[in-house]
Amino acid sequence: MTNTPDIAQKAPFPVEVKEGKTYFWCACGKSSRQPFCDGSHKDSAFEPVKYKAEKDGKVFFCGCKHSGRKPLCDGTHSKL
Repeated sequence: MTNTPDIAQKAPFPVEVKEGKTYFWCACGKSSRQPFCDGSHKDSAFEPVKYKAEKDGKVFFCGCKHSGRKPLCDGTHSKL
């Protein structure tokens, strides 16, 4: 397997999160439950990134898997 993640989409995933809830963001790009992990990274160098919501509201999870602010979008997709 490669050390480069698959690009799930070249746009962020807007998600309504709940304060105190933990989410596991897919880092490999192979999950069928984007932007969240479904275990598709098994036997690879990738692991999901844990995100705990600090408050209720919408956050934008990275879809291109190349953000410098993983698991959140930082606009890197616009440069791919």
